[in-house]
Amino acid sequence: MTTTQQQSANHGPHTELTGIRPAGDRAILVELPSLDAVLSLQAQLTAHPQPGQVDVIAAATTVLITADSADSVRALTAYVSTLDLEAPADTESALVTIEVVYDGEDLDEVAELTGLGREGVVAAHTGQLWTAAFAGFAPGFAYLTGENPSLEVPRRRSPRTAVPAGAVALGGAYSAVYPRQSPGGWQLIGRTGAVMWDLSRENPALVRPGDTVRFTAVREQATVLPKASPGHSTGTGQAAEGLAVRKPGLQATVQDLGRPGFASLGVSSAGAMDRGALRRANRLVGNAEGAAAVELLFGGLELEALSDQVLAVTGADVPLEITPPAQETGRGTTAVRHPGCGAPFALLAGEKLTVGNATAGLRSYIGVRGGIGGSEALGSRSTDTMSGVGPEPLKQGTILPVLTPKPGSSVGHPEASPLPDHPGATVLRVVPGPRQDWFSTETLQDFLAREWTVTPQSNRIGLRLKGHALTRNRDGELASEGTVRGAVQVPPEGQPVLFLSDHPVTGGYPVIAVVVHADLDKAAQLPPGASVRFAAAETAAALPETLKETSHA
Repeated sequence: MTTTQQQSANHGPHTELTGIRPAGDRAILVELPSLDAVLSLQAQLTAHPQPGQVDVIAAATTVLITADSADSVRALTAYVSTLDLEAPADTESALVTIEVVYDGEDLDEVAELTGLGREGVVAAHTGQLWTAAFAGFAPGFAYLTGENPSLEVPRRRSPRTAVPAGAVALGGAYSAVYPRQSPGGWQLIGRTGAVMWDLSRENPALVRPGDTVRFTAVREQATVLPKASPGHSTGTGQAAEGLAVRKPGLQATVQDLGRPGFASLGVSSAGAMDRGALRRANRLVGNAEGAAAVELLFGGLELEALSDQVLAVTGADVPLEITPPAQETGRGTTAVRHPGCGAPFALLAGEKLTVGNATAGLRSYIGVRGGIGGSEALGSRSTDTMSGVGPEPLKQGTILPVLTPKPGSSVGHPEASPLPDHPGATVLRVVPGPRQDWFSTETLQDFLAREWTVTPQSNRIGLRLKGHALTRNRDGELASEGTVRGAVQVPPEGQPVLFLSDHPVTGGYPVIAVVVHADLDKAAQLPPGASVRFAAAETAAALPETLKETSHA
């Protein structure tokens, strides 16, 4: 299977399209020769979304397009090949003014690198209009391109472990404002009080792709100049008394099927790691398959029912124990009960459910009839550990509201949860990654032939794997580009990272392969110490089709 489909140079407007590379079985990476072509493609797909289109992630010279199925990817590939990418981007835009105190830690270094001096750097930064080309790295982080190259400077050799929110920075040909405290390697020239990301606004991002930005210098602390926009409603349905968290266990969060469609703002889809297990838990209690539930790592959770509830636990094999209230009201039995996983059961008011340690698998899902309520962020109740969007992880004392079940819904029949292969290595099928050509044939064969071990540093962002280091056949670094769930990135040290639900929207390491969508639930259940082997899928077209990727499926 080839990784690049070169476009003919004699097809008029098609000459703008350099190539299309597969990025798994549900995405393509479109390579383009200029930022203007990138913005044109992004604008056309945003203005006229195609059937099955989920996300459009622009970068410096690429556009990643994700879809809800393999069939949709094939149709999008054909459609993109027909577009006139010389057409200018036609998008709605706004002028955003950001006040800056120019006292950054790297201002003197930038002054020396550019030869402009401190005052010259400030004059150059404030004396031009900047355009938000694309978003990435974090929600609200916009890559701004200027009108002249006088401020183009390299990134720091050693990135900072923490850059404060509001830092105004330069990196390469771009300027940006850090929306929240995070690691970063850009040159810091100032600070602003402008709130770059606020979920209470109708448009959470202060600067969106296509907007223009003017920086103005001030002597005192910068003030916030947000776009005026009303807040929006959070949550739907009527919440009843629900569940109280008495012991949170490890990494317990609220998850649904995530928030696809916001990657252009730097927000990944997030959502349940094992989506099949979430769907089963919801079916068992009579919910729509995308209702919010609790995702739990390794067990250790204790919930108390504040009112009568119907629950089901799926995913990892865990022992369950229900203990009656200390003062029995006469409504039920005083005996301890041990319901099984994969079947609905009642949890009466005052009773406590304890989820024990997993004996197989890693993540459990606790569905509750009606679904967990609470506020929504961008249409989802999922916790995104990478971006900070969504509710905080569960802690002792958290009250989980439960929505009223839909009229006519009924509990389902018992279902078993498939878990990764045991006791041998779990096999994950892969298709070629968009940057497979960064590796030799021998390295590719080595990647597939060896077993990899899941390390304890793994989390919802991705599985960090350990094994024989992979080497690249190219020097230098890859310009940041869109990434997908299932992408296997190879950092310079050669130890692969398999991206999962909370992965960053963009990445700068080459992707050697992408795990097919149908095998990602298995990856979500792999504990530290588990062995993994990658196997080449015959063709994406030959793979069994899985459910379409939507937040309401």
